[in-house]
Amino acid sequence: MPSCHTDCIEKSVSNWFHKLGGFVGRNPWWFLLVPLFISAGLGAGFYFLEEREAHGIEDQFTPKDGPAKQERHFVKEHFPQNDSEFSRLRLYNEGSYGSFIAVSKSSDILSEKAFEEIIYLDGTVREMVGQKGKTYEKLCAMKSNRCFSNAMLDIINGTASTIKNANLTFPYHNSTSNTIFLGTELGGVVLNSSIIVSAKAVRLFYFLRENNKAENDDWLHGFTQVFSNLSDELNKRQIQVSYFTSNSREEEFKENSKSVIPLFSVTYFLAISFSIISCLRLDCVRNKVWVAIFGALSAGLAVLSSFGLLLLCGMPFAMTVATAPFLILGIGVDDMFIMISCWQQTQVHDNVEDRMAATYKEAAVSITITTLTDALAFYIGLLTPFRSVQSFCMYTGTAVLFCYLYNITFFGAFLALNGSREKGNRHWLTCMKVPEPEDSPEKYNICCVGGAYDQETGKEEVMPINNFFKMYYGPFLTNTWTKVFVILLYAGYLGSSIYGCFQIQEGIDLKNLAADSSYVGSYYDNEDQYFSEYGPNVMVVVTDSKFQYWDQTARKRLDTCLERFESLTLDGRSLVAKDMTLSWLNEYVKVINPNNKTIFMDSLPAFLQRSDFRQDVNISNKVIIASRMFIQTINVSTAVDEKNMLNKLRETANGCSEKLVVYHPAFIYFDQYAVIVSNTIQNIVVATLAMLVISLMLIPNPICSLWVTFAIASVIVGVAGFMALWDVNLDSVSMINLVICIGFSVDFSAHISYAFVSSKEVTANKKAVDAVYHLGYPIIQGAVSTILGVVVLSAAESYIFRTFFKIMFLVILFGVLHGIVFIPVFLTFFGICNFN
Repeated sequence: MPSCHTDCIEKSVSNWFHKLGGFVGRNPWWFLLVPLFISAGLGAGFYFLEEREAHGIEDQFTPKDGPAKQERHFVKEHFPQNDSEFSRLRLYNEGSYGSFIAVSKSSDILSEKAFEEIIYLDGTVREMVGQKGKTYEKLCAMKSNRCFSNAMLDIINGTASTIKNANLTFPYHNSTSNTIFLGTELGGVVLNSSIIVSAKAVRLFYFLRENNKAENDDWLHGFTQVFSNLSDELNKRQIQVSYFTSNSREEEFKENSKSVIPLFSVTYFLAISFSIISCLRLDCVRNKVWVAIFGALSAGLAVLSSFGLLLLCGMPFAMTVATAPFLILGIGVDDMFIMISCWQQTQVHDNVEDRMAATYKEAAVSITITTLTDALAFYIGLLTPFRSVQSFCMYTGTAVLFCYLYNITFFGAFLALNGSREKGNRHWLTCMKVPEPEDSPEKYNICCVGGAYDQETGKEEVMPINNFFKMYYGPFLTNTWTKVFVILLYAGYLGSSIYGCFQIQEGIDLKNLAADSSYVGSYYDNEDQYFSEYGPNVMVVVTDSKFQYWDQTARKRLDTCLERFESLTLDGRSLVAKDMTLSWLNEYVKVINPNNKTIFMDSLPAFLQRSDFRQDVNISNKVIIASRMFIQTINVSTAVDEKNMLNKLRETANGCSEKLVVYHPAFIYFDQYAVIVSNTIQNIVVATLAMLVISLMLIPNPICSLWVTFAIASVIVGVAGFMALWDVNLDSVSMINLVICIGFSVDFSAHISYAFVSSKEVTANKKAVDAVYHLGYPIIQGAVSTILGVVVLSAAESYIFRTFFKIMFLVILFGVLHGIVFIPVFLTFFGICNFN
């Protein structure tokens, strides 16, 4: 039989763990108590939890150095906001505001009764006093020395009966004083030519000055409270109302994290219960109930220590980290099952020190591979530009390392103490010495007699389910026709996965950051339904301070660029409205001789002062440093539309002969589309290569190491494909889970691959049977315990936590499928190396 070993590192690791196991067996109390004291000390870090919590949605869920943030910096620097001349169009951020959408319960909201209720709500908002004693009038954004007002209320002059004779036109309405854009205030509009026949919804905004955040936050909190208290009264009226503030997303996001806390106790109950049930024995000495409890406790201590350490170090605690304890519990219990399985393969008559040495030597490589791969996968996630992903990966990667450390110290120490109890043939509950079973089975009593073992092998009696894997499942799996079926099954799995990968949608819907029952969802739904016709009004900024605005040729080039924007299409639909571009330059050249530099520059300040364009041109020493125009996007209603819009606008700006930048505050969030796919692929490729290196070092067979790497790629493709079919988008939340996928896809295949090449059997089929015999049940135990660790998240009201459950379920399902079905079969085709 040929030899192709690469086991120098593996042997060194095994030998070192053999010595460590013996040392733990000799000094169990030290290894049991020291981790407890360490956990207690590091747990003090939770004192800083509230201080470290990071709930900023922009900070956590948008790329750190996204292009839009650089564009915003340029706009903020060159076009500072004027508190006395507020213009929503010209904001470089979302602003500070409250808003409500009134939707008619009938077919038309343009009725006197509906507007009486809208005016009543408007009055309620204006009269509301925050806890700091401020009303809207004292905080409002100013325009022409008066509070910013809503166009619809200005048109009717605050009188509901006026709406009947308003003769509204859409999207622009010509009032007595100026032209008003109604595209963002009236929704569900039915037109006859440009005249409004009916409308379904009205949206009002209440913008505040941004010079006092504390007072604004107080007033906005009162705004949400007013509408919350009016909910019962509003149900009896002619309109349905949804409401929102600029703080709503972050406030609801913060509340979201609290909703998962009650699920921790349920999770630990389920995991501990399953561990106990899995470790139950009818033998009152070999019973391992306490071992199971301390295995779960070890995972809990790992979370306490790792989180406490990072909190002490000042690491931000993002809401996504709240899912980590569920995951760590599954990882810790998984390693526990591996160690128990290896303990059961030792000689029962050996002393505890020797049994511990043998256990550690056998389990060392398996749990080391899984720990290194899991931790490395998480730390590679730090390469992503999303802080929410970085925070999760730092906390979880560190917790994995502590979980490993406590498994080989704290849990190993208790396993040794439990081994001493077994060596003394003492009862698992009372610790009283009990008689050993005699040869005659009728004299056996499960309550009073214990310590049975296999007389032929000298090891603990095999669990019935292990015999199932050896006697039935293994031979069935290695049958020729079963192998053919497995290959066909894999082909179907791979085909479905690849199909799903082409269906992936990108980006996170911001309303999903709030709970399902949150008022935020209703507002977003109404906004999408009634106000999606007109998208962002995008700034087109000329950044070149040397651009010659007075030169006709230069203006022609700029006009050509604007025409390119206006000609953009999206899936056959116009992306930019052709007759709604707002340009100070076009208006200015109508009133002066535009081709004379002196006249152009001398007349410009006066023109800007008497127009609405004074905030659109940055002049210094008669040099135009920068200027901006505005284009109105349309037909942008989905996340895919947002991504394509952003890409097309930036491509057009970059393709122009002039130096242009496009910007809108929403682009800060749209930037995720630009990096999410490339960063996900980067993480997967880097992590997969790292896993290959680790596998080559620790699995003494290069071919089997390649199969582990293959399993990673295969599971990732499966999870990515089926998550798309399960309506999960590729966003910063699912990116976290794909990072997890890299680590977990190694776990099961690494266990089974190592068992395969370590087997003393001669033929490949027998090696496969031996591998599933020894590790089939621990793999099933680990999978079920991990699923139980996250299953409660399926009942959460939060998209983030449900997404975590969905992808973890797919990861574990496909990981197990590869571990005990695909990989054993594939190894029989190629795994022909002995390992002695």
